[in-house]
Amino acid sequence: MSAQDKPRFATLWLDGCSGCHMSFLDMDEWLLDLAGQVEVVYSPLVDAKEFPDNVDITLIEGAVASREDIEKLLKIRARTKTLIAFGDCAVTANVPSMRNPFGLEAVMKQVYLDSNAIQPQVPTVTVPELLDRVVPVHRIVKVDVYIPGCPPSAATIKSVVSELLAGKKPDVMALTRFGA
Repeated sequence: MSAQDKPRFATLWLDGCSGCHMSFLDMDEWLLDLAGQVEVVYSPLVDAKEFPDNVDITLIEGAVASREDIEKLLKIRARTKTLIAFGDCAVTANVPSMRNPFGLEAVMKQVYLDSNAIQPQVPTVTVPELLDRVVPVHRIVKVDVYIPGCPPSAATIKSVVSELLAGKKPDVMALTRFGA
C-alpha cells in the first residue's frame, strides 16, 4: 500500500503536560502496526513544521490557553476530517484551567513580578499572547470524538484509533468503562 492510499494521521498538543502523548507512546509495538496503516503527517514526535491539508485523523491533547492555540485549532479543524480531543485537558481544560478563578493578570503578577526573581518582569517575546480564560478544545472548534482520562490509557487510545481506521464509530464510554 502506498502512502497515498493510507489515511493521513496527525497528533498535536496544546497547553498541558504532554502526558497524553506519553500514553500514546505506551502503545509500544502497536505503534509499528499503526505506522504501517497510516501516513503520519504531523506530530510533535516527527519533524513536520506546517500542518498539512487533507488529514483524516488528528489527536489533540491539551487545553486552549493562547491566541496561538486558537489559530492552530482553526487551521487544524479546517484541514482534518476526524478531530479527536484526547485527555482531560482537551476535553474539559482540566489542570491548565486552574488559573481561571484567579484571572490572568493576577496569575502573571504572582508568577513573574511577585516572585523572588532577580529581574522581575512579565515575558513578552517567548510567551504567546494568553487568553483571559483557558478553555477545552470544543469551545473553539467542533470535536468529533472525545477520549477522557488524565491521561487516557494506551489501550483506550489504541481502541479508538483502531475503530476509526476500521471505518467504525468508537464507543468511547464503553471503552473507558470497561478498561480498554
